[in-house]
Amino acid sequence: MAPLADFLARTVPISLPDHLRSYVVGKTPLSTPQEVFPALVAYLVIVFSLRAYMKNRPPLKLQRLFQLHNIILSAGSGLLLACMIEEIAPLYYKNGTFWAMCNEGMWTDRLEFYYLINYYFKYLELIDTVFLALKKKPLAFLHVYHHSATALLCYTQLNGKTSVQWIPISINLSVHVLMYYYYYATAGGAKIWWKKHLTTMQIAQFIIDLFAVYFGTYSYYAANYFSPLLPTMGSCAGTESAAVFGCAILSSYLVLFIQFYINTYKKPAKGKAPVANGKAVANGKPVANGNGIANGHGCVPNAGPCNTFLMSRFRHKLE
Repeated sequence: MAPLADFLARTVPISLPDHLRSYVVGKTPLSTPQEVFPALVAYLVIVFSLRAYMKNRPPLKLQRLFQLHNIILSAGSGLLLACMIEEIAPLYYKNGTFWAMCNEGMWTDRLEFYYLINYYFKYLELIDTVFLALKKKPLAFLHVYHHSATALLCYTQLNGKTSVQWIPISINLSVHVLMYYYYYATAGGAKIWWKKHLTTMQIAQFIIDLFAVYFGTYSYYAANYFSPLLPTMGSCAGTESAAVFGCAILSSYLVLFIQFYINTYKKPAKGKAPVANGKAVANGKPVANGNGIANGHGCVPNAGPCNTFLMSRFRHKLE
């Protein structure tokens, strides 16, 4: 029983051919290396060309288009997540955790269709970077790498038919519901206090993802190459190349997002004095009331050297 999926199938008057309802290599769009790699190269060429084109031009606002793009991705992620949960929950409840993570039975026709939609979402998300370029925002390495690598990651997992991929996809959709809503709301002028927590959620997402994919990869290798030397609950469905690639990409995400979090939220902002014991610090010396003097010199009221300095400035103004 899948009430939501059945309702959508009845309501949306679209009849899709087989190669758009299931993943057929060579027929489904963006299902071969000859399509995927040129598409991702084109993405990089377009965004960096746009950045060069906009260099001496004023930034474009594009507020309405930007909001429309983000609300489509937020709502679309939420709807896809609901459909996936509807399909996964009964299988998980009936068969248990290990079966749900590793059995070939977790690759249902509906889940394959949902994975395909999620894969195409990744190409839609590449437009994020186009907006950044047109608005003359920085094109950070993390952003460009994450967007292009995630499209490639989804492609490899569809090819490899990894049974565990519903875990990272579901968590990623959950994060994207909030993340794209945040972009939509702030573009309209809303003040959102939980921006920092989005990065925390993404880091938590990758930790859970890595536990799942490393467990699945370990189970596969332990069962197929090292049994009975290593303990295992059984093998895990999917190809070796897809499993290894997934582990590598998700590991790189975790490292890069932790680095981003530290640089953004833990290091003092450029041009601001660091804080120690609740008091501002300039060059390692506390500055009372958070006030400081340029060139790295701090001034504490009623201290001898500062009084001399202030009096000399006062006399100079009188003269």
